[in-house]
Amino acid sequence: MSYISRHRGLESQRAASNFDNPSLVGILQWKGCFRPQNTLERVISSTELRGVDLHTASFTLKQIKAATNNFATDNKIGEGGFGPVYKGLLADGTAIAVKQLSSKSKQGNREFINEIGMISALQHPNLVKLYGCCIEGNQLLLIYEYLENNSLARALFGPKEHRLKLDWPTRRRICLGIARGLAYLHGESRIKVVHRDIKATNVLLDKDLNSKISDFGLAKLDEEENTHISTRVAGTIGYMAPEYAMRGHLTEKADVYSFGIVALEIVSGRSNVTKEDMFYLLDWALVLKEQGKLMELVDTNLGSNFDKEQVMVMINVALLCANASPTIRPSMSSVLRMLECGVDVLDLVSDSSVSEIDETKAETVRKYYQFCVENTESTTQSTSSIYGPPPGSSTAGVDLHPFSVDSDRLLE
Repeated sequence: MSYISRHRGLESQRAASNFDNPSLVGILQWKGCFRPQNTLERVISSTELRGVDLHTASFTLKQIKAATNNFATDNKIGEGGFGPVYKGLLADGTAIAVKQLSSKSKQGNREFINEIGMISALQHPNLVKLYGCCIEGNQLLLIYEYLENNSLARALFGPKEHRLKLDWPTRRRICLGIARGLAYLHGESRIKVVHRDIKATNVLLDKDLNSKISDFGLAKLDEEENTHISTRVAGTIGYMAPEYAMRGHLTEKADVYSFGIVALEIVSGRSNVTKEDMFYLLDWALVLKEQGKLMELVDTNLGSNFDKEQVMVMINVALLCANASPTIRPSMSSVLRMLECGVDVLDLVSDSSVSEIDETKAETVRKYYQFCVENTESTTQSTSSIYGPPPGSSTAGVDLHPFSVDSDRLLE
């Protein structure tokens, strides 16, 4: 029996006991009791961390060093705000992804604890699995399942040599998987969670191209007695809901907005954010909607091999989710029903920010957006890699299997 298998039998007990553990609940609620420290040693020796039963498997540093060949450069698969990410192979042959907290990280101390607390309390096929952690010496490590097909971002709009040919049924399945994962977080799990950083980079794909939501470092509990959470803004520009980005007003509808943006990316095969950040994919989609030309949004790589009705449902659901008003956005459970049942949502989709767009303005937006996309693709192909953004470029909060996109992540 493998090391991980020996611990999996305890997962259900752990998940249940997490809610009765005052220390872990304290971490999950995150009321500011844990303050970032100046060094890893101070983090590891802090009373808050030492006194907590993390309710997840504990790996030794020796095991992780052996699995990653002492964190060899050849095994490095990513670099993010948290620190470097390595692929590893345990002695029993289990492939793992290891997040290593960098001593230079400005965000990892808090996210390390938050991610352990969140993921150990959540179990769902469309959420990435946390195998365990390692807290030893000056190391803080998170050990996850390794997902063979990297991130959705790389699959859709990464360097050409790393993109995947995703047909329409696969894209639809990926989108449904994200919706199921979010529906679970928002209402089906025993704790309600707002992810806060849903984007293509944080959606990972397994060997069968099933989607799994990852990176819970910014996640927040959505306490039932509160209609919303007032919090400092944290997330990724271009994916944050307007009310959250501008006022720090956080509800699960912020995740719904982000899902809408990702759904548009899945349909179009293009990133929401262009290099110049002057126009977004959502801008173009709204222009096309006003002109009755939404089919122009569909990825040309699909050719004519897609179900037009399903595509229109997904686009209209995406626009409904990305509505500027949170009260108009549906819940993720409703989104899932609309996508699965093909409900006609055309009459529900509206946006007061779009009206009477003249042909000249529409053509200007279309041409400029297309120029930005082509220019970004040209730059990406020559300078970026699966190991993260090129030196001096912006980062979008790279995850387990990172890919650089041209947006910035904001942290508390």
